[in-house]
Amino acid sequence: MKFLCVLLFLCGSAFALDREAFTFTNYDLNVRVEPEQQRLAVRGKITLRNDSGKPQSNLSLQISSSLDWRSIRANGKAAQFITQEYDSDIDHTGSFSEAIVSFPKEIPANGTIEFEIGYEGTVPLDASRLTRVGVPADKAKHADWDQISKAFTAVRGIGYVTWYPVGTEDASLSDGNTVEETIGRWQAKEANAEMLVSLQSTAGTPMFSGASAAGKAAKFSVPQSGLLVPTFVITNDEVLKGADGIRVLYPEGQKDSAESYADVASQVEPLFQDEHRTAALDIISLPDTEAQPFVTAGMLLTPLNSPMTNEAELAIVYAKARQVARSPRAWIEDGLAHYAQAKFIETQKGRQAAVDYMQSHASGLVEAEKKADAARSLVMSPDDVYLQVKSMYVWWMLEDMLGKKLEATLSNYQAAEDKDVNSMPQLIAKDSDRDLQWFFEDWVYHDRGLPDFRVDSVFATPVATGGVLVTVSIENSGSAGAEVPFVLQTKTTEIRKRLEVRAKSKASIRIETQAEPVQVTVNDGSVPESDMSNNAYKIEGSSH
Repeated sequence: MKFLCVLLFLCGSAFALDREAFTFTNYDLNVRVEPEQQRLAVRGKITLRNDSGKPQSNLSLQISSSLDWRSIRANGKAAQFITQEYDSDIDHTGSFSEAIVSFPKEIPANGTIEFEIGYEGTVPLDASRLTRVGVPADKAKHADWDQISKAFTAVRGIGYVTWYPVGTEDASLSDGNTVEETIGRWQAKEANAEMLVSLQSTAGTPMFSGASAAGKAAKFSVPQSGLLVPTFVITNDEVLKGADGIRVLYPEGQKDSAESYADVASQVEPLFQDEHRTAALDIISLPDTEAQPFVTAGMLLTPLNSPMTNEAELAIVYAKARQVARSPRAWIEDGLAHYAQAKFIETQKGRQAAVDYMQSHASGLVEAEKKADAARSLVMSPDDVYLQVKSMYVWWMLEDMLGKKLEATLSNYQAAEDKDVNSMPQLIAKDSDRDLQWFFEDWVYHDRGLPDFRVDSVFATPVATGGVLVTVSIENSGSAGAEVPFVLQTKTTEIRKRLEVRAKSKASIRIETQAEPVQVTVNDGSVPESDMSNNAYKIEGSSH
């Protein structure tokens, strides 16, 4: 009867459970991997802080459903908890093994608690969450390739395999963007979490989020683990060393491909030069030739296919950019990495190809911005399509406005000194000597939607010295301003200019030309806007 009462009490607590009340501030984990048995065993300590704003009497500790809780202790005593399966597509199995822990005394707001924990189990290849929403099994495995096995061991963290404890609400791939949004909330909350992992393997060399070890056991320290996806790999691959800290780990028979990847990675120029930062990168072979590449700190996991695809090149660019653009803020680190991909395309194929690349990703942003969300912003957004695409455009627009001054700012930026959301904008303003507060208000601090440009009017006036003085007026009916490029086409040439047009306003510019003006087209696609169907204006009376 006593057991029944305890169970009822715990179940009653779980009913009112706030799974995201606590922030995980520290992990100190001893991880043992047994590739031959597909097994993972973890012992260690975790520290959590109650950030809910009110006392809490219980909390949730979640791990992959293929793992089992063995022990949870607090203050040297066994904690009272029950376990259950909790459906969530944040894990590749489609569910968690959840421990609901009850406290004898409430944890006050901002109060902390430390647990000694133990759990173990297997990590097999499992794409259940994808197949149950209709993805064919032979395709699903190319996305969810995580596994521990004798032939191949690579395990990513939250969003793939919850091999370390987390606490989130459920999320389903069949329910819009809830998976991305839930992971994004986790990453934002855990941005300053610290993770210390002692990783031991019974076979192969362990690697962890970009750091490698010479033996079968090693310790890895991961600051700001929330912004990363802590990942471990156990490998027996050969190592090819390239220039500038590039290493390619490859299996027997893939040396030629490894050399190609090393050469490309060594030739990719960093976003900016900084002697205190390195773009060193480990490129690790995935055995599935169709597997989706993955990037975490200092580590790119990808098939070493030959010939190398454009997608593989862009993955290398993204991975190197993430190394030099480290930041506690996703809109900076991830945004700059996506921006680097567009700049790489510009270097290879020209500006229009880069703009086309950005435009190919813009539809998701336009859709998301159809209903601007005042509570959403780049500084608060989870790492989803909204943040990735919008921040890429933000950096492109800043580079268009500031040129080389932006590169100097990025060189001066220090992630350790970024203590609040104003750090980067203030640094840009200082280095550029230009007031861009309006730009950051519209694009970074708030979600005010997208601009909507059109040519309001064009007046051509003959000048006494010959030629024509053309006055172009551009209107922005959107709620976000931008410095937008436009083209004045005459009978003999094209004149390209830029004009700052604030939200819900008009701006004009005068251009002197020797030929009759024919047409004005605003925005080459480098500024995302809600409607580009009205951007061309044919000048009355002109003829081609």
